Parts: sequence; C-alpha cells; structure tokens
Amino acid sequence: MKRIVLFLITNVAIMLVLSVALSVLGVDRFLSANGLNIPMLLVFSLIIGFGGSFISLLMSKPIAKWSTGAQVIDGSEGSEQRWLVDTVHRLAERAGIGMPEVAFYEGEANAFATGAFRNSALVAVSTGLLQAMTREEVEAVLGHEIAHIANGDMVTLTLIQGVVNTFVVFLARAVGYLIDRVVLKNERGVGIGYYVTVFVCEMMFSVLASIIVAWFSRQREFRADAGSAQLLGNGQPMVNALARLGGLQPGALPQSVASAGINNVPGFMALFSTHPPIEQRIAALQARR
Repeated sequence: MKRIVLFLITNVAIMLVLSVALSVLGVDRFLSANGLNIPMLLVFSLIIGFGGSFISLLMSKPIAKWSTGAQVIDGSEGSEQRWLVDTVHRLAERAGIGMPEVAFYEGEANAFATGAFRNSALVAVSTGLLQAMTREEVEAVLGHEIAHIANGDMVTLTLIQGVVNTFVVFLARAVGYLIDRVVLKNERGVGIGYYVTVFVCEMMFSVLASIIVAWFSRQREFRADAGSAQLLGNGQPMVNALARLGGLQPGALPQSVASAGINNVPGFMALFSTHPPIEQRIAALQARR
C-alpha cells in the first residue's frame, strides 16, 4: 500500500507544480483571453494530467528505494538473500518477465513491486515479513508482486490516474472561469478569484479522483493474488500468507468475519483504501478452487 500512496501523492504534487508553473507563464490567461478556449483547455489538461502521472511512474523506483531505505541485493550477501534472489528469478521466468531488482528493507511485514517497465522492475520485501512468514508464504507474497509486474499494474494505474487527472485539471479551470466571470463579474483577463477557485477545486477534485484510482487498485490486488496462485500452482500458500498478515486462521472463514471484515477501513474512508480487506482476498482465493 505504501508504494501506491507514494505514487498518488507524488503524482498530485507533480501535477500541481506543473499546473502552477504553466499558470505563472501565462497559460491560464491565454486560455481565457477571449472566453474559455475549450479545445486548448482540453489539450492543456491532457498534458498536465498525463505528464504528472508518467513522471511519477518514471520516478517510482528511486522514490520507493529512498522512502523505505530498501537495499538492492544480488544474493552474495548470505544464504537468505541468495534464496530471495533465486526465488524471484524463478518466478519471473515463469511469468515471462525480465529479472527485477531484488531488495529488502527494515520494517513491519510487507512487500512491494514497482517500476515503469515489466523487464526492469523492483521487488522489495521487509525484514518483518521474512521473520514472520515461512519460506512458502514468502514465496507466495513474491509471486503476488511478480504478478503485479507481469500484469503491468503500475502502467495501468498510471493511465487511470492520467485520465482522472485530466478531468481534475479541466473541471477545476472550467469552474474557476465560471466563478471569476459569472459570480465575481471579472471582465479583464483572469482575476484572483479564478486562481483561488482553481487551486481549491484541484485539491477537492483530486480527493474525489483518488476514490476512483483506489477502486481500480483494489481490483488489481485480487488479480495479483490469483496470479500468485497460478505461478505457484497452488493458492493455499497465498491464503496462508494473507491469513498470517491479518492474524486469521487459514481455511474457511466464518460468515461473521467475512461480513464484518477485520481489515476494513471504517466508514467513508474505506473508499480510499488501495487494498481490499484480507478476509475478502482469502475468500476470493478459496472460491477459485
């Protein structure tokens, strides 16, 4: 989840920086010189929306390494590191992708995969995960991350983010123009009301857009779980790994737990969760049998 949150935050930050920079250069004044230029505004929105997303994608590996302190390993560091590298290599071959960089970092049980390209990605696991799980469970988690790479999930997420960013930029400026001209009755270029409205709307619309992105992210987690089961030829190791992460017992879940969801984010905030509740992921894997 951490890498996705970092991607979203970085993406929004870059989008806002690009937006402010172009506004300072007078692009907004040009767009509204003789009434709002809708075709040019759409082009502008596409550049900002997809520009921010793709820059974030290209920066994803170094940002992930920096933010987690992940250290890339080659297997020469010790027997455990050799096993990690060999396991990732074997799973990558099965998935038909290039060998990713392998790294580990200090922290609670977790793992992530990131990178702009399928054949030059990064897979990292935490020391907490290595200590808490059996090797079979760790292999299942690695299979999950390899499945993310093989499915092109980071690129897909980037494209989705680019689309919603485009709407955010477009609608924010359309509303800003409306407020500036209709409500504030400004007839000379763009006034302060326009810039304030655009900034506020971009922040508000970005929050709403993140709900859409989070929903897509939750769907790809189910696909990656299924991908792990396919790579290992058995879904039980992934079920065991998820159960350990959630403090559950592997096997069939009682209806009370399945409906309540021990990992659910409560209330409205559940819409912003990038991962489904663990018991739902386990139930989905068990339903494949």
